[in-house]
Amino acid sequence: MLDLNDTKTAAERAVVLESIAPGTASGAPERWYWDPSRGRSGVERPAPATAYFAAKRALDLAGTLVLAAVFAPLMLVIVLLLRKDGGPVIYRHWRIGRAGQPFQCLKFRTMIPNADEVLRELLARDAGLKGEWVHHHKLRCDPRVTGLGRFLRRTSLDELPQLWNVIRGEMSLVGPRPVVRQELLRYGRNIQAYLSARPGVTGLWQVQGRNDTDYRRRVVLDTYYVKRRSLLLDLYILLKTARVVLGGRGAY
Repeated sequence: MLDLNDTKTAAERAVVLESIAPGTASGAPERWYWDPSRGRSGVERPAPATAYFAAKRALDLAGTLVLAAVFAPLMLVIVLLLRKDGGPVIYRHWRIGRAGQPFQCLKFRTMIPNADEVLRELLARDAGLKGEWVHHHKLRCDPRVTGLGRFLRRTSLDELPQLWNVIRGEMSLVGPRPVVRQELLRYGRNIQAYLSARPGVTGLWQVQGRNDTDYRRRVVLDTYYVKRRSLLLDLYILLKTARVVLGGRGAY
């Protein structure tokens, strides 16, 4: 979690993070606050924004239930195939969510069971791979990815467990790309926009090139989405995601 516990005075109980710029669904900024007396953060929204977020949450729940029903048989097959090599079925990785709250982002495992240990060895002996990892937090030709894992990544089926993250309210069907703590620095002055939204299973970054998009453009796309988010934009992204996934463009 982002360390907001340094707020000590009564005045500092007000806004710690204020987002976002005009142009949101409400047309007015939200205000994040941290209350040390209660040990929690919260958000103040104008009424139109509250209505938008209620509708977005309803869309998330309805869409998740539909997708879970449609993909349930396929998910069962994936679970059985992953169990054959003896490793865990689900990969859990900490990401930073709305208001800086960390959560465990779920995916079907796409790598060998001892992937973290192998990664440390790879980066220790290959400076080129280490530079790629530092820059992208990802390896284009990752030797740890299994054959089944490559298929799951290319089709984005590895992200189906994130439907549970949506049900739990940690993610949304559409939103900024989930990031690890170290990546927050890449957002610079746009960090407030990222922290004001739930990370998405898909988003503009997904439909505008996926992993072929450089990091600077990812930040621009995430920030643009937050400042222009609406149900119409969410529906557009969901429909376009289907086309991108079927084409397998930009996935590795």
